[in-house]
Amino acid sequence: MAEPRRLYQDNRPYAVPESLEELTGPTSGVVDLPLRLDWSEQGRYDLDDPKQLCLMYERVIREAMHTQDLRTFLHGATLTQVWSRLYLPRNIRDLWESRFRSLRSAA
Repeated sequence: MAEPRRLYQDNRPYAVPESLEELTGPTSGVVDLPLRLDWSEQGRYDLDDPKQLCLMYERVIREAMHTQDLRTFLHGATLTQVWSRLYLPRNIRDLWESRFRSLRSAA
């Protein structure tokens, strides 16, 4: 019997903060993500554009290896507001929602 295929995202550790209150990143303006978080040609996000804000949040949540990146680029109340609109792999969504029940109810 063949082993189920394991994907990289299933084995990779993801950073999750202790609380949403510690996420004090910007809520407006333009943000340039460092290459460790976004190696695409975009890299710059206008947080006043809801689509760009969501895309930046998705990238930061998927790519952050340290909670300091989450604290720097995400904002807790804003994250709660946009959570249901974020496209995230199931395992990441489950990880965050298991720690923060408020996100589960926001979805």
